[in-house]
Amino acid sequence: MKEEKKASPISVLLGWGKPYHGKFIGSVVLAVLGVACQMVPYFCVAHIVTMMLDGEQDFSRYVTACMVALCGYLGKVLFSSLSTTISHTAAYYTLRDIRERLTGKLARVPMGTILDTPSGQYKTTIVDRVEGMESTFAHLIPEMTANILVPVVIVVYLFIMDWRMALLSLVTLVVGLAVMSVGMMSYPKKWEGAVKAGKDMANAIVEYIGGIEVVKAFSQSAGSYKKYSDAVNYNANYYVEWMRENQKTMSAYNAILPSVLICVLPCGFAFWLSDSLELSAFLSIVIFSLGLVGPIMSVFTFTDDLAVLGTNVEEISQLLNAEELDHKDTPVNLADTSIGLDHVSFSYDGETEVLHDVSLSIQPGTMTALVGPSGSGKSTVANCVMNLCKPDSGEILYKEIDTCCSKEFRKNKKMLQCERQIIFQDSTSSLNPRMKVKDILSEPFRIQHITPKRGTLSAEAAFQLTYVGLDNSYLEKYPSELSGGQRQRVAIARAVAMEPELLVADEPIASLDVSIQAQIVNLFRHLQKEHGFSFLFIAHDLSMVRFLCDRVGVMHDGKLVEVGNVEDIFRHPKHPYTKALIESIPIPDPRMERQRAGEKENE
Repeated sequence: MKEEKKASPISVLLGWGKPYHGKFIGSVVLAVLGVACQMVPYFCVAHIVTMMLDGEQDFSRYVTACMVALCGYLGKVLFSSLSTTISHTAAYYTLRDIRERLTGKLARVPMGTILDTPSGQYKTTIVDRVEGMESTFAHLIPEMTANILVPVVIVVYLFIMDWRMALLSLVTLVVGLAVMSVGMMSYPKKWEGAVKAGKDMANAIVEYIGGIEVVKAFSQSAGSYKKYSDAVNYNANYYVEWMRENQKTMSAYNAILPSVLICVLPCGFAFWLSDSLELSAFLSIVIFSLGLVGPIMSVFTFTDDLAVLGTNVEEISQLLNAEELDHKDTPVNLADTSIGLDHVSFSYDGETEVLHDVSLSIQPGTMTALVGPSGSGKSTVANCVMNLCKPDSGEILYKEIDTCCSKEFRKNKKMLQCERQIIFQDSTSSLNPRMKVKDILSEPFRIQHITPKRGTLSAEAAFQLTYVGLDNSYLEKYPSELSGGQRQRVAIARAVAMEPELLVADEPIASLDVSIQAQIVNLFRHLQKEHGFSFLFIAHDLSMVRFLCDRVGVMHDGKLVEVGNVEDIFRHPKHPYTKALIESIPIPDPRMERQRAGEKENE
């Protein structure tokens, strides 16, 4: 199948500015009129030189020529000013529209995609990349038109006067442009590298500043600062090296291009001596030759703009064309979605209790954590909630349904299996190693005989994968081909695909690196805000719980020894084990350590 031809950055740019095409056309027309006026002084000077050589004595004719030249200059200033004003008006209205489209798009992009994108990139795209097109919109089209038209008119006039001199005037121009072209061959690639270096630096800065909360929670200050410092240094070193390379080309170009008279003067003088060129024509050609250089050099000032344009347009287009989230038409109803454990006890062997008289209420739309050491009963609570274990005594209610009652469970089995989902700690064992990712994500729909919202299982799998920040290339991979963080994202996608009202996560990040832990925790946080489900988070890291959850329960020896709001538990723990658990949290900030010591003394 033949690939569709990719639209040029200029055409894409003009498409975005379609509502203001009339203004852009008007600015070009005014720019052309400004060029016409710009040429008037050259003709007037040439006319004055001719009159002087002819011995003209009528002073009024010289005054008239000077006044016409002045009018031409004023006309150029007037038309150029009007052209610039109109083009800037159209440019800023266009940039405004693009930014509104981009910010509106972000509200429809899956949260997983947002989280998988460095936090500084969206700022760079919406602010810097859009602003980077201002010069192209406002200046490139009208001013480049004018700067190209001026030398074209001059060259045509030179050929009319004397074709030999016209060719001579083009020699240094052609050589200079050839030197510049050779030097510019690597420019797009170098600019792409510069953009990447700048983007990495911006991302590092924004992430370091904006992620202070996470950095402090996970004691990653040193590593985060190094990432920021490395990005800043790399950006500086890249530009220094690039400028060194460009300087040679630019120096040669700036030396060759303005030296047009090197060929024109001696050859013109020889033609005049041989009577094959009139003196007035010779001097006029010299004057017009000098007018070639300025506009050509101005054209090359837009080289950077043209190189930047492709990068800017591509990055903006990627966001504008990103896959959108299929939002529900109606808000999530959080009524009656809480789950309650009422005096639940459980033993695996019928003798030794793993859980003893546990009562816990998970409020609608909240994130509740269970913390405690290994063997305290946290995971057993999660298994009981999900009916993976049946309590020896007590009740577990979900939407007023006693899920411990076999009859009630069978009656509501499909609803319970769809609305309640669990994410296990070990993603390696929870994902079938013989199934591809696409089949893993499709499996819940096949089991429950549910037609996916996206129409087909493959489309649904692709959407859910994108939703948690993985591209579609992972659909054909097996779990063994994924990293730990990627496998956990697949497990999250499988759970979220059913749009649960209760999500249980049994230490889902315990086996991951700290940097990946932070990504997954942030993903949980945003998914909960977007879906509004009730969330039971099993963990042993209190710092993470404080960052993520609203409520926390402390488990110890199978008992729920304390439960309450996170900040209340952390600031005013009551149970001795809770106090010991909180005091064991490492605090890198000495001020917080002193504060904690002071609070302890005041008790």
